[in-house]
Amino acid sequence: MMGIFSSSIGKKLIMSITGIFLMIFLLVHLSVNLTLLVGDGETFNHAAHFMGTNPLVKIIEPILAAGFILHIFFATYITLKNRGTRPVGYTQTSRNGVSTWPSKNMYILGGLILLFLVIHLSNFFWKMRYGEMPTITYNGLVMDDAYSLVADLFIKYWWYDLLYLAAAVLLGLHLSHGFWAAFQTVGWNGTKWLKRLEVIAYIYAVIIGIGFSVIPLYFLIFK
Repeated sequence: MMGIFSSSIGKKLIMSITGIFLMIFLLVHLSVNLTLLVGDGETFNHAAHFMGTNPLVKIIEPILAAGFILHIFFATYITLKNRGTRPVGYTQTSRNGVSTWPSKNMYILGGLILLFLVIHLSNFFWKMRYGEMPTITYNGLVMDDAYSLVADLFIKYWWYDLLYLAAAVLLGLHLSHGFWAAFQTVGWNGTKWLKRLEVIAYIYAVIIGIGFSVIPLYFLIFK
């Protein structure tokens, strides 16, 4: 049974499963981040406090980190192996024979997203978890003022808004192919299902891309 994970198919399966897991996380992360647009930050601070103190979230965090690492590792392995055996990248063409720009540049898109992720984590997650944070009190409950940290960065540094916006677009492009390709790898590859998955993939990619784009645009225009 374990032998399948050492095969080429097994590695693609791991990459697809971790990709699906990360896509679920993106929906949760987007839902929390969109509370930045509500009120004066109280909703976001409560959401951030919940995510930072909930025991279940603390258990999921290392699993999430492992998912990222495995996804990146196997994407790199498969891409390099494919480039060594043929002049085109992996999963370049869909089942219907139509090749798209994202499908031909998945690894490049992923690399750029990873670069932004490192910057993003250093600016927010690392400071929230290990840095000195301002605090705020709501009804006697003291919590980190995560909203001020995020809002100040978006308001003071316009270039970070543009960087965040560019990353949202790149993420949407990456997901427009990665979504249906992941489900195709795990077995949803019938002709009828593939067409449905391609439609759902574009809808999901648009939701994620626009959803994350709205946040920097909000601070650029209204703050």
